[in-house]
Amino acid sequence: MNGTAPLILAHGGAGSRSITSEQQELLGAALRVGYHLLDRGAPAATAVEQTIRVLERSGRFNAGLGARLQLDGGRRMDASIMEGKNLQAGAVASIEDIVHPITAARLVMEETNHVLLVGPMATVFANHFKLERQRSPALRRRVPYGALLKRTKPISSRHGTVGAVAVDRFGTVAAGASTGGIARMLPGRVGDTPLIGCGVYADNRAGAVSMTGIGEGIIRIAAAKAICDRLAGGAVPIDSARQVLKMLVARIQGSAGSLVVTPAARFAIVHVTPYMAAGWWNGKGEPVVGDRFERVSIPTSR
Repeated sequence: MNGTAPLILAHGGAGSRSITSEQQELLGAALRVGYHLLDRGAPAATAVEQTIRVLERSGRFNAGLGARLQLDGGRRMDASIMEGKNLQAGAVASIEDIVHPITAARLVMEETNHVLLVGPMATVFANHFKLERQRSPALRRRVPYGALLKRTKPISSRHGTVGAVAVDRFGTVAAGASTGGIARMLPGRVGDTPLIGCGVYADNRAGAVSMTGIGEGIIRIAAAKAICDRLAGGAVPIDSARQVLKMLVARIQGSAGSLVVTPAARFAIVHVTPYMAAGWWNGKGEPVVGDRFERVSIPTSR
């Protein structure tokens, strides 16, 4: 045991809308759950999972009970989790009818030799472990595919995806995320959240990252791993996140926010969007929760 001071960070999405008072209270409650677990010696992955479960259950974020519907009326969710000691990871994509996709992702990590399960068989997997179910949406709409394609643009950026990163008393880091996707989403679309190295990454030799925003851009630069690579090279969290988010904007006009923490409990919350619902707590005072942190300026030209 190296005596690391435990720390938990959580987010409720990055976008164009300010945080509501209810979301702010929920993030604070989630941070308390996560930190108290860390304070009692729980591993970082447990704190990340349980923090995200609070947000999934709330119905006030685009995850779990609050996951938005896709264009055909289906509710398909994605989640992932990774711990930094042994680089273990688990994820699910397009899973349906469960309350806590993040727990399904952790079961993939701990109960299988796989990393990612997708679609109906991911749901079968969750049901095998008797995960809590949620009611299926009303009957799905039969819309011509060409009409669906037309409705996918423009992509909008709003709060929703939830995530967390943590460092425990042993200096192990973990990261996780859970989402219902983006607005105007084609059935079958998968974003960055369940893709290890894109939406999340964790390595005790560098740090842990949980991303949020428009997943297509995050995927194209493998943002979470890119931030961790800079941490491993000696950059501090805020500079690592700034560099990658600036590249995201400059190269592909992307939109995102990030949580970053190191095994030494140095951290940053950085976003390019007007707002990012997020917070952190180290057990002192009250959890810090807001929607404006370190914002990366957007250049006027490439």
